Amino acid sequence: MNETNYHQPVLLHESINWLNIQPHGVYFDVTFGGGGHSKEILNRIGENGKLFSFDQDTDAAANSIDAQNFTLVQSNFRFIKQFAQFFKVEPIDGILADLGVSSHQFDTSNRGFSIRFDSKLDMRMNSTQKLDAYEVVNEYSEEALSKIIFEYGEINQSKKLSAAIVEARKKKKISTTSQLCEIAAAFTIKKEEHNFFAQLFQAIRIEVNQEMDVLKDMLLQSSQILKPGGRLVVISYHSLEDRLVKNLFKTGNLEGNAETDVFGNKNLIFKELTKKPVTPGIEELRKNNRSRSAKLRVAEKI
Repeated sequence: MNETNYHQPVLLHESINWLNIQPHGVYFDVTFGGGGHSKEILNRIGENGKLFSFDQDTDAAANSIDAQNFTLVQSNFRFIKQFAQFFKVEPIDGILADLGVSSHQFDTSNRGFSIRFDSKLDMRMNSTQKLDAYEVVNEYSEEALSKIIFEYGEINQSKKLSAAIVEARKKKKISTTSQLCEIAAAFTIKKEEHNFFAQLFQAIRIEVNQEMDVLKDMLLQSSQILKPGGRLVVISYHSLEDRLVKNLFKTGNLEGNAETDVFGNKNLIFKELTKKPVTPGIEELRKNNRSRSAKLRVAEKI
């Protein structure tokens, strides 16, 4: 499978340059996808360097790379510390994370990630897990739905929308993306429907895949398995992700509350290298519209 068809890597050269690759280093690409970032890392490490790439989506295995110093780990990236210990490579030199949904997942109609297709409510990045979008929409309480839609989708009408979903499912189970959009359409105007639906789908997708908890686990484990001077490069696509990354880099914790020692010095884990996030240039935006919300942040382990 061609990786550019599967997923066009965002901020490819910027992210790999910031990773500051050493020929004999050990690197983790925790979001393998189409393999675009991984291939560029392999181009820059020597025969004695190692790359371990992670992806929980079984579809990604079709893009695996035939190289002696490459290992594809079919697992969620919340387990990177466990695998670093298993492969006996800790501490490592660098970690790259390109968060969010791959183009392949958006473009595969039966996965339920995109509002462009009328498909079953699924949205699982790992198709073997039990929880899917159907269960969230049809089984979660009105209060739980409202909380998810407000916190993960940042939709102000979350209470009214969740109430409408619960009322509709009493009559008939909501089983498709189009049914969900039909219910949600009453809470926005026609010209803003696309963004509104995208926010709603984002909220449900984050809950299905436990994306915020998984990201927190990965960020904290990154600080534990990187060697001093090792780099963490993260590309995020919405404010919830970016806030966690920024907080960790700037304050040393995910909450953003800087703690200090008795001398008033911040208890930092990382040295922030990008004071402002790196964003795609005009040419990349022209070629890949999905890169428009990308923000790249980089930090170095102290």
